[in-house]
Amino acid sequence: MSSISNLSVQQLRNAATLKEKIQSLEKELNQLLGSPVAAAAAPAPKQKKFKMSAAAKAKISAAAKLRWAKVKGTAPVAKAAAKPVVAKKAKGKMSPAAKAKLSAKMKALWAARKAGKK
Repeated sequence: MSSISNLSVQQLRNAATLKEKIQSLEKELNQLLGSPVAAAAAPAPKQKKFKMSAAAKAKISAAAKLRWAKVKGTAPVAKAAAKPVVAKKAKGKMSPAAKAKLSAKMKALWAARKAGKK
């Protein structure tokens, strides 16, 4: 197949005529089949763009700065109006008495299951 720039004027006219014939035949075929003419040319619907809140961006930025500060071995630069960091609530730990009580209960349960299988 030759390039368009290498075609003569007569060949270009023939190509344009053929293209018009093809388009008219496609239009006629679509009318016969009952399919819409512009169905193929309709653009796809755009997907909704995800928007991140300013607070989320700030959290991500702060976390990235902390990571880089650790890598570089420098102290992170704190903003003047930074929120005070609230210490996390300590997780509830089981007392030794509660552990012993639970252990005894589970041992009794396992013994009963083992006895039931025999």
